[in-house]
Amino acid sequence: KAVAETVRTTLGPKGMDKMIVDSLGDVTVTNDGVTILEEMSIEHPAAKMIVEVAKTQENEIGDGTTTAVVIAGELLKNAEELLDQGVHPAVIGRGYRLAETKAQEILKQMSEKITSSDEDALIKIAQTAMTGKGAEYSKDTLAKLAVKAVQMVSEENNYVDKDNIKLEKRTGGSIEDSELIKGIVIDKERLSASMPRVVKNAKIALIDKEIEIKKTEFEANIQIKTPDQIQAFLDQEENMLKDMVEKITATGASVVLCQKGVDDVAVHYLAKKGVYAVRRVTESDMKKIAKATGAKIASNLKDLSKDDLGFAGIVEEKKVGDEEFTYIMECKNPKAVTLLIRGGTEHVTNEIERAMTDAIGDVAASLKDGMVVAGAGAPEIELAMGLRKYAETLSGREQLAVEAFADAMEVIPRTLIENAGLDPIDAMTDLKAAHSKKQKWAGIDVFSGKVMDAWKRGVIEPLKIKTQAVSSAAEVATMILRIDDVIASSGSKDRGPQMPPGGMGGMEGMGM
Repeated sequence: KAVAETVRTTLGPKGMDKMIVDSLGDVTVTNDGVTILEEMSIEHPAAKMIVEVAKTQENEIGDGTTTAVVIAGELLKNAEELLDQGVHPAVIGRGYRLAETKAQEILKQMSEKITSSDEDALIKIAQTAMTGKGAEYSKDTLAKLAVKAVQMVSEENNYVDKDNIKLEKRTGGSIEDSELIKGIVIDKERLSASMPRVVKNAKIALIDKEIEIKKTEFEANIQIKTPDQIQAFLDQEENMLKDMVEKITATGASVVLCQKGVDDVAVHYLAKKGVYAVRRVTESDMKKIAKATGAKIASNLKDLSKDDLGFAGIVEEKKVGDEEFTYIMECKNPKAVTLLIRGGTEHVTNEIERAMTDAIGDVAASLKDGMVVAGAGAPEIELAMGLRKYAETLSGREQLAVEAFADAMEVIPRTLIENAGLDPIDAMTDLKAAHSKKQKWAGIDVFSGKVMDAWKRGVIEPLKIKTQAVSSAAEVATMILRIDDVIASSGSKDRGPQMPPGGMGGMEGMGM
């Protein structure tokens, strides 16, 4: 419960941030649930399971981590009251499972459809994800960038691989200077100053093989008797490198990106041919560049042909801050793009990056399922009402558990209200009254304290956030409920006797 309480205050537009200080004194300032939980040092074994909920949510969607954790904490708190009344944990677990299945049904029924052409709604989804975070003040600019990026990399059937959106952070400038680059930015510079700094209409060769002379595979001794033989030997090496460069440039390539090393002699010949070359590009960057430019990665120079080349409108070396970067821009139909995030200080850029991850995840999740709900606590109140109706159809003690589950759902709107400094009792009764009048998107306006139509206000979230949060919270709550004892394991078998000092009484010292 303590873990859930910690992140609870960060929820919503008026949620506050946490400053996390590690043992070295490094500071992280964030509003992102999963970041807080990962950075916190948590010893308690059951609390660690709650952190897993946040991680699942982060991996699946990238947003809604705080929601998932807060719901899990509330489910356990409500279960505790039932346990005190003498309800068996297995019964509560069964009731929670029934409630969770029903909750998924209710959520699906209340959701609305969305398509990739509905750009307005998508921008609202991205803005909702950023509200209440450090990025909020420039959320209009950033939300548009997030939506554009997702639309560019989305493939057929609205499949979006979030890895194809590369987030590059640069300290300096203001948040407004953040831009979406139709292509990829890599933190590498050209290999020689005599290479061109800008290449227009670049034809790009991606090579996954070293452009240098390899050592012989087996041990060999070469006996050289006269000096001119040495010269012939060196000339031969140089010719081999020259041939490699000839093979590459014969295809018409004007930019060469090599994943491995490039010999200095080869650099010289490449520069003479006016080719822009970069070495030791990481594999993940190579894959993204291939996606952005349409190039094929060649692992054999003999087979390199002009069909393997990719295209970019401009490849140039730019200095950002005090580092040189290679920008590959203006690709025709890039399936991988870069979001360049700028901000005044490192803490700001880091927090914006987290906000952008959330926004991109939300937009991608909305497109993938094509289903969205309004936010502002509306779906949770609607869900609680539906579950209470369902509880009335059950007989036996499970009914109590389903009701507890319904109560737990209301923690989200209640937290939004509390974080905004409003009176939870008045606001909750207003919300429930609005929902009983069939206003299914009635949510709380945390700025005025009144009830509003969340859909009309543009507070929209993907359905997947809610369904995933409810299912992982319910799973972890039932799992913790089923545990009746925490036992310290002895670790490995051969460490000799493992009785704690003072017999079993010493167990208290072990954090039981």
